[in-house]
Amino acid sequence: QVQLVESGGGLVQSGGSLRLSCAASGSIFRSIFTMAWYRQAPGKQRELVIGSTSGGSTDYADSVKGRFTFSRDNTKNTMYLQMNSLKPEDTAVYYCNIRTLMPPSDYWGQGTQVTVSS
Repeated sequence: QVQLVESGGGLVQSGGSLRLSCAASGSIFRSIFTMAWYRQAPGKQRELVIGSTSGGSTDYADSVKGRFTFSRDNTKNTMYLQMNSLKPEDTAVYYCNIRTLMPPSDYWGQGTQVTVSS
């Protein structure tokens, strides 16, 4: 069974940095269609932070452009979200997501809390 395990969340002061990791079990990295990070703040809908295709195209939400960076390490079946210059409004639960084509599936991490204090 495929699992996505997240780590790296925590409490940080405004202006600080965190790096989130999302490790995938199994061999789904071989059949990835898209990879993404979402976040959900209290009382708000889940929103897309970063989306990346298997071809390497990556789109960032306007609110994180220039501050967040997506990367992946295929040798470790792991994707990352480097978050710099964090702001209190970045406070949310962050979820990683992988979609595959063969078979068509949608996988989610368990979520990791990021709290940015002012």
